[in-house]
Amino acid sequence: MIQRQIKGRFAPSPSGRMHLGNLFSALLAWLSARSAGGDLVLRVEDLDPDRCRAEYAAQLADDLRWLGLDWDEGYERGGERGPYLQSLRTGSYAEAFRRLEARGLVYPCYCTRAERLAASAPHRSDGQSLYPGKCRDLTETERRRLEAEGRRPAWRVRVPDEDWAFTDGHMGRCTRNLLRDCGDFIIRRSDGVYAYQLAVAADDAAMGVTQVVRGRDLLDSTPRQLYLYRLLGLTPPEFFHVPLLTAPDGRRLSKRERDLDMGALRRRFTPAELTGLLAHLAGLLDRPEPVAARELAPHFSWDKVPRTDIAVEAV
Repeated sequence: MIQRQIKGRFAPSPSGRMHLGNLFSALLAWLSARSAGGDLVLRVEDLDPDRCRAEYAAQLADDLRWLGLDWDEGYERGGERGPYLQSLRTGSYAEAFRRLEARGLVYPCYCTRAERLAASAPHRSDGQSLYPGKCRDLTETERRRLEAEGRRPAWRVRVPDEDWAFTDGHMGRCTRNLLRDCGDFIIRRSDGVYAYQLAVAADDAAMGVTQVVRGRDLLDSTPRQLYLYRLLGLTPPEFFHVPLLTAPDGRRLSKRERDLDMGALRRRFTPAELTGLLAHLAGLLDRPEPVAARELAPHFSWDKVPRTDIAVEAV
């Protein structure tokens, strides 16, 4: 078997200032690729026009450079597989959607959010509701009636009642059932915006990404993306999901609550000090001490990185 050259990526959403948790994932993605002599792509996932801002994209690129994390192609740098803003790639998502539609694999869903939440489908232990397939088999007459009421449909992809097993490079063997764990999922919203699952699969394949390092909160997205890879005849990357950084009370760090964001961090730390803190949280250093990312790369190992979420005390 021919070993593929590693090509990693960091793909943040410009919906606010990056925080410590975002940087944790970025550093591990950078180290995983660089330690193997691989390349890195910076893609900006600005699909949501209501939340994403160009100024945040410029800011996150500046924050990454400040920390010493470079990239070989992508945002502000260019490359042969651009554009690297998802908002400029909707043509490729539309083509993927048309391919699925031509095979009868997608259908319009007219359910409102309230209707979805009120449906009698079982709920997962994490609180996420499961789509019960209410619109899966609507007749043409029923669809016309709903559209006459002014409802604009989202589009869902049909999923099989099938166990999906995959091996995460860090978390190990995982098994999910698409029908029981998520149900038919949305690939295009009712406002015409293509959903994350479709966009990220199409982009990673088009950009030649072979390794995806991202937060554990996206682990359950992996079977959906692997399913889309299969339907579209694309080669999937290898996935590595990393633990989340949490507040001492277990609350996940978030942009919305401005937990340890880069504005505050850059005022309090030098790049080497902040890299040392992140490396310590990742199990790469025994204690937080100043270090450059390039100094960590030769000694990086996934075996050192924790597999459970990491509580961050006062910084």
